Amino acid sequence: MNSIQRNSTDDREQLHLDHMIQRIQQGETEPYRVIVEKYQRQIYVYCYYLLKQTEMTQDAVQDIFIKAYENIASYTRPGSFSAWLYKIAYNHCMNLNKKKFRDVELLKIFKHTYSAELAYKKDVQSTDRLEILMDHLSFDEKHILLLRAVEDYSYDEIGQVMNIKAATARKKYERIRKKLIKRNGEGGTYEESFT
Repeated sequence: MNSIQRNSTDDREQLHLDHMIQRIQQGETEPYRVIVEKYQRQIYVYCYYLLKQTEMTQDAVQDIFIKAYENIASYTRPGSFSAWLYKIAYNHCMNLNKKKFRDVELLKIFKHTYSAELAYKKDVQSTDRLEILMDHLSFDEKHILLLRAVEDYSYDEIGQVMNIKAATARKKYERIRKKLIKRNGEGGTYEESFT
């Protein structure tokens, strides 16, 4: 599929999504089921990265979609609906984190999630190294890294989720990237992953 076809498909999907959101904002409930089905898996994975407990994540995802439904009138274009939804998820997980945890350790989650990929690359020691590297990141740094490196968010979308400018998101990501590369030392295997 070439870029023109991809843009056309993306535009149609966005128009369809916008139409469903308008219907929901006008009081219809059925289109929201489609939105939940479209984003549920992504939000679950994202929340699991932050909370690392299956039951807590399931409850959080349910609460996030309820909050999104209750506040859908506040969503406006041209902002990304996905970024708006992730912002709700981030704030909800942060609140849960404050109640239950003082420091969310994403390291084991990354190890579990990427162990298959790392095994494929025959680089088992990388998993332990990633744990050590991630241990030196704050919650917000892990959050930015997840959105950019795992979810492939643009800096504009990261900015929307975190209430910062896109340029600030880019600078923070670059600092995180440099921090991880520096900590990894010479011959780092992660440099390519964070470009």
